[in-house]
Amino acid sequence: MEAISTWGIPCLLLLIPLAALRKGLPVYELFVSGAAEGARLCLGIFPNLLAMLLVIGLFRESGALAALSSCLTPLFDRLGVPAEVLPLALLRPLSGSGALAATADIIQTCGPDSFPGFLASVMQGSTDTTCYVLAVYFGSVGIKKYGNALSLGLAADLFSFISAFVVCRILFPM
Repeated sequence: MEAISTWGIPCLLLLIPLAALRKGLPVYELFVSGAAEGARLCLGIFPNLLAMLLVIGLFRESGALAALSSCLTPLFDRLGVPAEVLPLALLRPLSGSGALAATADIIQTCGPDSFPGFLASVMQGSTDTTCYVLAVYFGSVGIKKYGNALSLGLAADLFSFISAFVVCRILFPM
């Protein structure tokens, strides 16, 4: 099995161009045109990605995330949701790396076998970075109006957070 994992990618990198040559395709020219198209795509989505990363950075560094978390903590306490997962719930739709850092902090602070640790892990795995997806994928094809997709994506994230909480309550009662 180790030989397959060691030699799998190099063999594919060799077999794909050989198969293309066998079909008479211009391998090098196709590679160069694909690389050029990829570079154009990167340049096309860069402004959207930069704007999103700037807004996320400002949201976190300005203290707005902490202020919003502290405002929502009483509501979460009444619902029985641990306050530790609040930053994760707010960051996950915005930033995958920020959410991963929040999850790691929850697990380090509360422990991997704690209810907040379980809940953070399930939340991390059951939601998506909605704003990142919209910025990158919609930006790459030039879609400018994505208000409905944003609303639906954030509603799906909210449903996923609620579902994660309910499932964790059932599976890991406190």
